[in-house]
Amino acid sequence: MKTRADTPLGRLATAARPARPWLRVKASGWWARVLITGGARQQTWQDAHANGTTWSDRDLTGAHLTGAYLTGADLVGAYLVGADLTRAELTGAHLTRAELTGAELTGADLTRADLTDAKLTDADLTDAKLTDADLTDAKLTGAILIRANLIDADLTRADLRGADLASAFLSGAYSTDADLVGANLTHAILIRADLTGADLTGANLIDADLTRADLTEANLTETNLTRADLTRANLTEANLTEANLIAVLWSEQTRWPSDYGAMMRERSVPLGGGRWRVEGSGNSGADLSEPLVPVG
Repeated sequence: MKTRADTPLGRLATAARPARPWLRVKASGWWARVLITGGARQQTWQDAHANGTTWSDRDLTGAHLTGAYLTGADLVGAYLVGADLTRAELTGAHLTRAELTGAELTGADLTRADLTDAKLTDADLTDAKLTDADLTDAKLTGAILIRANLIDADLTRADLRGADLASAFLSGAYSTDADLVGANLTHAILIRADLTGADLTGANLIDADLTRADLTEANLTETNLTRADLTRANLTEANLTEANLIAVLWSEQTRWPSDYGAMMRERSVPLGGGRWRVEGSGNSGADLSEPLVPVG
């Protein structure tokens, strides 16, 4: 139904089309529809961001922000539970203490974003870009980070229990004292990653590349390191109780916990160039008095 210009609603709608600059007003759902019918333009997320709008501490539960341009946006403490941020541009965004439980962030660009103390429990960050992102004290329990780019990201004390980091890129990432209990890091790239004091109890590191990684004092109890590459890695004072070391690659420069060096050499076969491969059962607690079973 067309709104007549000579009615109260018509006059109100006409007022929504002023000469520039535009008048920015907030309206309830019913009034918003009336104004839009009269030609008013609804502010988009891009408009809001361009106008310097802050979304800190806002309730944005379930918001649809697919592909939204939010570079440098102020979302500190924002409530984004279940929000759809698929492929959103969040480079340098401020998300400190943001609540993103169950949020959809597939393919989102969070390069250099501040996610300190953010809650990302069960969030989907498949293929997300988190290069240089600050995830200090972030809660990522059960989060999906398959193929996520976390190069040089700061994951200090981050809670990644049960997180799926299969094929994720974590080269140069700082994961000091991070909780990775039961995490899946199959095929993950952790070259030069800092995992000092990290808890990797029961984690899956099959085929992971830990070249030059720092695992000083890390807890690797019952961790599966089958075919992992520990070339030049530092495992000083790491706990390898019942860790699975089948076919692990290591080098002369690999630093094992006290008394492990000679034992690992006895269990391994030389590959040349100062590199070795663990043979036999590979279990860190295996009885050396029993013959080693070759691994194919």
